[in-house]
Amino acid sequence: MPTNPSVAAHLRRLLDLLASGAPAEDFGTVAAEARRAGVGGDGLSEIEQATQAALRVHGALRQHQRREAELTALFDTAGDLAALRDLDAVLRSIVRRARMLLGTDTAYLTLPDEEAGDTFMRVTDGSVSELFQNLRLQLGEGLGGLVAQTARPYATPDYRTDERFHHTPGIDAGVLDEGLVAILGVPLLLGSGSGGKVIGALFAADRTPRAFSPDEVALLCSLANHAAIAIDTAKAMTDARVALAELAEANAVIRERSAAMQRAEESHDRLSDLVLRGGDVADVAAAVADLLEGDVTVFDAGGRPLTPTARSAGRGAPGAAGGTGDADATTGPDASAALVRAAEESRATAHAVVHDGRWVCAVLAGQELLGSLVLAGRPDLDGPDRRLFERSGVVTSLLLLLRRSVAEAENRVRGDLITDLLTAPDRDPAGLVARGRNLGVDLNRPHLVLVASTDAGARDRLPGAAVRYLFGGDGVSAEHAGTVMLVPAGDATPGEAAGAAAEQLTHLVGAPVTVAGAGPAAGPRALADAHAEAARCLQALKVLGRRGSGGSAGELGFLGVLLGEDHDVEGFVTATLGPLLEYDARRGTQLVHTLGAYFGCGGSLTRAKEELHVHINTVVQRLDRIQAILGPGWNSPENALELQLALRLRLLSLS
Repeated sequence: MPTNPSVAAHLRRLLDLLASGAPAEDFGTVAAEARRAGVGGDGLSEIEQATQAALRVHGALRQHQRREAELTALFDTAGDLAALRDLDAVLRSIVRRARMLLGTDTAYLTLPDEEAGDTFMRVTDGSVSELFQNLRLQLGEGLGGLVAQTARPYATPDYRTDERFHHTPGIDAGVLDEGLVAILGVPLLLGSGSGGKVIGALFAADRTPRAFSPDEVALLCSLANHAAIAIDTAKAMTDARVALAELAEANAVIRERSAAMQRAEESHDRLSDLVLRGGDVADVAAAVADLLEGDVTVFDAGGRPLTPTARSAGRGAPGAAGGTGDADATTGPDASAALVRAAEESRATAHAVVHDGRWVCAVLAGQELLGSLVLAGRPDLDGPDRRLFERSGVVTSLLLLLRRSVAEAENRVRGDLITDLLTAPDRDPAGLVARGRNLGVDLNRPHLVLVASTDAGARDRLPGAAVRYLFGGDGVSAEHAGTVMLVPAGDATPGEAAGAAAEQLTHLVGAPVTVAGAGPAAGPRALADAHAEAARCLQALKVLGRRGSGGSAGELGFLGVLLGEDHDVEGFVTATLGPLLEYDARRGTQLVHTLGAYFGCGGSLTRAKEELHVHINTVVQRLDRIQAILGPGWNSPENALELQLALRLRLLSLS
């Protein structure tokens, strides 16, 4: 039977709604419109049946569209994983898609914190609560704790009333602050079956009650699987990068150590060859300077330079940029003492140490400090270079020991010459000079003469200490009559040389050493006379209680006149009365005459003013002027004796 035209129109209306993708509620209006149009009976029944069929088709289409969207999202997620560059970006994309596909108010992902032993919010989407975003969950707490503990999905239509999981005040407060009601959580699983490992959880949540369908659970599980793969892949890539970095670092260390070993071998060969060829300490300094690209100086045990500063080829001339390691920068009493302390520190630690921007390595023979090796221009000395520098100290000690052995042998021969010089200087002066020339000692050249002595208990150590003190220079020493005679190089005064020798020898012997100096003298007889003068001065130093110090006759006042070989009366008078004589000559005063009258009258002001024919105040004023010139201790017993002796000697010279 043909269809009623009105019915056919309503059926076409249903087809139009299907084609346009209209919502399901629009399909119910077709039957209502048919009734209002007077359609009834079989026609209305046909329209209602067609409406049900259209709704089924509409539902199937919607389901296919949803599945298509889900598959597209999963495909896009897989593409993100394939081009994984930033794990956080991939996880944010997964959480955002979960929220979009399930149509929830929010979605979030939690990961375990292995150090803290709990889980934390890694990514959130749609969250507005800071309290919720900073939640931390222990295993078994809340819905997330239950998902992580059981490795199964869980959904709740109303979180607040669900008693299947353990509620805690902290978690409940965060959920309440976010306003969440319905929550679906699925585990992030690596592996399958009983061997699977939960590495986190993915959640979708609504702020109104809601029942999640099995399809929605399956979809969220699929996204969670992708998230697990992303995390595992990122971890594998990170582990690979770390392994590659460690491998590269190990290779760099191997190359560095190989280069260091090769350099050490070359350095060892170079230094060994230098020793075998009879090289000197200066050659070692030059080789080390070249190997370490710095400035190297060798110092003796007292902190005095044994070699000029050796510079590497790339360091340039003194004063060039970075070239601050010249020996001159480490000279002087204070600098030498500081260098000796640094060398002692190096000996105690058995390693090179840094001192004043320089590296200092002790040069040792056993525990005896022979000197130090100083490297400048290398503020940072790495392990291999530092070991090379320390090894150079061993080579330097070997050369210094060889050099000292030779010096001791030569010194014994020279000692025989000194003994003959002191005992019989006039027997064969020309022969003594010739013997000295053969031994490298020019007796006709002016020399200072030092005589040293120490306590009986340390006397046997003094000769060796004298050799070490003169080591590195052109000096010579010899034992004679219980003392040690030293003929040092240099141009210091006798008093200065004696003082320096007393200080160093006391350190080397470990007991007070007293030293007297004389000279300079040239020729056998003059040298023997200088020795005799120094010996007399040495006895005077001991009598005066100056044990452990140094001095010369010229520093002993009138005793020096008595002890000195040339009895320098004029020099003594000038040294004692010179300031007053100069003042009288410049001002036309009579201070020297007044001083003589004062002493001649026994220190009486009354008798002195009568002797001088002046007022007593004039005498007082002149004595005040004398005190201002000579100092407040001018009339002490010792100084008064010196002044009176000088006044008498001056009168004798004027008569």
